[in-house]
Amino acid sequence: MQIPEMTAKMAQGNGFIAALDQSGGSTPKALKGYGIDESAWSTEEEMFGLIHDMRSRIISSPAFTGDKVIGAILFERTMDGQVEGVPTPQALIAKGIVPFIKIDKGLEDEANGVQLMKPMPDLDALLERSHALGVFGTKERSVINSANEAGIAAVVKQQFEIGAQVLAHGMMPIIEPEVNIKSETRAACDTILLAEILKNLDALDDGKQVMLKLSLPVVPGTFDPLVDHPKVLRVVALSGGYARPEACVELAKNRGIIASFSRALLNDLRAQMSDAEFDASLGEAIDEIYKGSTQKAESAAAA
Repeated sequence: MQIPEMTAKMAQGNGFIAALDQSGGSTPKALKGYGIDESAWSTEEEMFGLIHDMRSRIISSPAFTGDKVIGAILFERTMDGQVEGVPTPQALIAKGIVPFIKIDKGLEDEANGVQLMKPMPDLDALLERSHALGVFGTKERSVINSANEAGIAAVVKQQFEIGAQVLAHGMMPIIEPEVNIKSETRAACDTILLAEILKNLDALDDGKQVMLKLSLPVVPGTFDPLVDHPKVLRVVALSGGYARPEACVELAKNRGIIASFSRALLNDLRAQMSDAEFDASLGEAIDEIYKGSTQKAESAAAA
């Protein structure tokens, strides 16, 4: 796949994006969920080796194909590694899956009800290296915990500034201002976030597009104006802590939004499974998330 083919697949492809980008502090939790306890490694390198083995097993599974998984978000170390002797981005492309790279370095402490992204001083070098490896786009995450207008405006402004840097390298940014689904002011967060994203989209140069990764809204259809916006290539949703069945039900209520799930995709996989058990479990998860991404509830489809 060349860039035009990847762009078309992201714009129109039936399926969802797999988030395989747990990093740093979230890696031990991801490994524990996979059935590997912290006693299994003694160094950070060994820990990252184990998580790469997990991701390699997922990517090489016959259940993991571009028919239903149209994209995958990688952690930097995963991008730099190999799957069955092939650089990871190329292994994905060979299966018809568009590769992305997680670029944020974690979150600042909360201020004004939000957590901005930490500085990324080496971002240009990472983008150059990623682009050379065939990576199509990036993903960068901030968090919104409460309906503070100044805080949400700051999150969206920072996201679009980083997005502009990504676009300048010929890559596609997935802008991810996550609303905490446990927020007591979640519906108000959705409303403020929509207004701020629309404002920043209007300021984006004509002919430029971004992708958006958002928490599923309290009111289905809230993000329809973003789904329909000419400067938005695709809107994807994170599971945000929902269990997979609930996440897929909420996803199906929202027209034009596909999944970009992590925990909801990987939750039932275990290192101790036989290959047949692993492939079957992964296949069930993929089928359920694919259905929520492509088969919308009647009210959403009619909207």
